[in-house]
Amino acid sequence: MAELDRRTVLRGAAAAVLGGPFLGFVNRSAAVAAPRARLSPVADLRDGVVRLWLPDDFQYRSFHDTESPVVLDDGTHLPGRHDGMAAFRGPGGNYLLVRNHELNNPGPAFGDAAQAYDPMAQGGTTTIEVTRFGEVVRAHTSLNGTQMNCSGGPMPWGSWVSCEETVNGPDVGPDFTGVSNVPLTQRHGFIFEVPAKGSADRSPITAAGRFAHESVAFSPVDGALYLTEDNFGWPSGFYRYLPRRNPMRCGRLEDGGRLQMLAVRGRPNVNLAAAQPKRATYRVEWVDIDDPAPSFPYTPGQTAPTTNDQALTHVARQGWAQGAAYFSRLEGSAYDNGVVYFCSTQGGGPAETELGPIADGYGNGTGQIWAYHVRSKVLQLLYESPGADVLDFPDNVTTSPRGTLVVCEDNVDNNYLRGLSRGGQLFDIALNRLVSSTGTPRFDDEFAGSTFSPDGHTLFVNIQASRGMTFAIWGPWHRIGV
Repeated sequence: MAELDRRTVLRGAAAAVLGGPFLGFVNRSAAVAAPRARLSPVADLRDGVVRLWLPDDFQYRSFHDTESPVVLDDGTHLPGRHDGMAAFRGPGGNYLLVRNHELNNPGPAFGDAAQAYDPMAQGGTTTIEVTRFGEVVRAHTSLNGTQMNCSGGPMPWGSWVSCEETVNGPDVGPDFTGVSNVPLTQRHGFIFEVPAKGSADRSPITAAGRFAHESVAFSPVDGALYLTEDNFGWPSGFYRYLPRRNPMRCGRLEDGGRLQMLAVRGRPNVNLAAAQPKRATYRVEWVDIDDPAPSFPYTPGQTAPTTNDQALTHVARQGWAQGAAYFSRLEGSAYDNGVVYFCSTQGGGPAETELGPIADGYGNGTGQIWAYHVRSKVLQLLYESPGADVLDFPDNVTTSPRGTLVVCEDNVDNNYLRGLSRGGQLFDIALNRLVSSTGTPRFDDEFAGSTFSPDGHTLFVNIQASRGMTFAIWGPWHRIGV
């Protein structure tokens, strides 16, 4: 999710109902044509400025707009790059939002540096109590000193798991930005649990792996966390983490469990990033990762001899050696009714001829949607895009209480928030019409972190940019099929 132009999603795709809330897509030719939702300018209730176009009878309020400095109740100067997010029930009918901030490169941690996991890492999460109409009650830092907090996943026991999409650390050479990692004090590339009510203890779940984590989906069927990896230039893996105790019983996520990687039975190292037969179905097995959280030798104050590419693939190579499958850039994921759905951003094209690094990203397609059936251990291709005009680089996914898939769009022109109904209708929910204080259009700033309030009244969504902000949107969702 850190690279540019990666959320150009769903330009006319439609779906067929195969069971579950969004169990797959079908080709446009087989789908029912979806009417375009009518959007029109709506003034922000914060200050009367038009920032979004919405359907009739919808309203919104923005908050935590970092185009101007924002200071939280604990004295934190709010960073930008608002990204993945989840909403939980809060006091007095309010909601609690736990929100990622995807900041890379060494630099002073926001919030209280004494509490930071790494005082020289700039990412983390903030937690906001907000009314159903987007009025901020209070906010604080809930995790700091982490890096590249991209997406994650809500946990049913009342936590957000935040993912670091990096393997930076003092023991690893510079990443794609070329910036030195020498100032860092801790290894990165882990997941962190952030309770909705309170703050994280800043302890990484190291046994869940050190790799470019993107998102997490928890399955109560087997008590496992299903993890996506977005390794841009190399094959990515689909993993599961088996905690020592079921979090549904102990109410928290414990370290010290077992990390495994998906492999297809009888098809070692099958390239699932390449174009697949329609409805391709595979029986899978899981191979153990013996060294999930590597540390590499280094001398403090000097650039580490281990390259970032070597560190990025250390965990995956253990799985590849046992036949684990190759995917292209796995991003958003969601669990529903025994199935974990996940997106392969550049899957579906001609097979790559080498493992990497691939300069324009591993995978030559424009996107795949996969479903892993937890009970039967079956992996099914639900949709493979025939071209960018149909589905172009699917990224984050979430569902409404009624089962509609909501997709955040990221492109270089007009960014929409899209809805995809159970009945296969694609429609517009919102259009970004941000303009900076200097008059410069910001229509290409991406939406990120869409999440519904627990009662379904409010859709919260972020603008993922250095000058980030959060929107609360509400209206007659049933009328537009959300």
